[in-house]
Amino acid sequence: MFTVKKLAISTLLTGSVLFFPAIHAVASVPQHVVKQQAGGYSVQVGDTIVTAFTDGSVPQDLHALLRRTTAENTDALLAKNFQANPVEASINAFYIAIPGHKILVDTGSGQLFGPGKGGRLIESLATQGIKPEDITDILITHAHSDHAGGLVKDGQRVFTRAQVYVGKPDIDFFFNDENQKKSGYDQNYFDVAHKTLKPYLDAGKVKTFSGTEQLLPGISGTVHPGHTPGSAFYTLESKGEKMTFVGDIIHVAAVQFPQPNVTIAYDEDQDGAARVRNAAFAEFVKNKAL
Repeated sequence: MFTVKKLAISTLLTGSVLFFPAIHAVASVPQHVVKQQAGGYSVQVGDTIVTAFTDGSVPQDLHALLRRTTAENTDALLAKNFQANPVEASINAFYIAIPGHKILVDTGSGQLFGPGKGGRLIESLATQGIKPEDITDILITHAHSDHAGGLVKDGQRVFTRAQVYVGKPDIDFFFNDENQKKSGYDQNYFDVAHKTLKPYLDAGKVKTFSGTEQLLPGISGTVHPGHTPGSAFYTLESKGEKMTFVGDIIHVAAVQFPQPNVTIAYDEDQDGAARVRNAAFAEFVKNKAL
């Protein structure tokens, strides 16, 4: 155990395999120890417990998907991390309980990838006694299938009580068919957004935000356009400690940490995605977040 002059935790969490705790020395507090339970991995932020739950994994052919790199460069970077193409990408969601709210950050892929490729979130939540009807709020980092897919099953809302939060630019972009023609972004992304979010929009269960807004007690959302127009970071603050959920700022840590200008086919705005990643890395370095 260690003690520091002041402690602020700024943890980088993504819907992929990444989980990077970062400690910035600032008042004297002990390091948190959280008892782990089957089905999830928990960390403590102030007096709030955050648990990561798996939704499963999907294979990714990085030679086909990555941009601004070569297969040889990708393979060399992967090898330094004892990996090889193709990789198996994890899909995660995160559960936060605060007074009056039971919150999910993202929902996994649901049925969208087919059997054996994700879709295990409800099963994972059940290992700790959490039912879909318990969830009061869902923070969607962006409207892609592996983040919003778990919102629906057979066209119906899975989380019937939940208010869904999503960056307004994602709604504006994906719910205007002209944007597909203008941008050339794959039609499938528009179809997924309609399939997953429309049932909640029709039920009056979607709240959008722009810029930076306080959404729930101790939780704010900030839009960072690039990966999608409404991609958002969500920040939880409790007792002077902080955790930030960043969605798909990184898809392949072994490649994009050393070379943050490398992008991926899923990025709606390749230049914007690289800018967001570089800016975020600079901010994390400034704040000693690793």
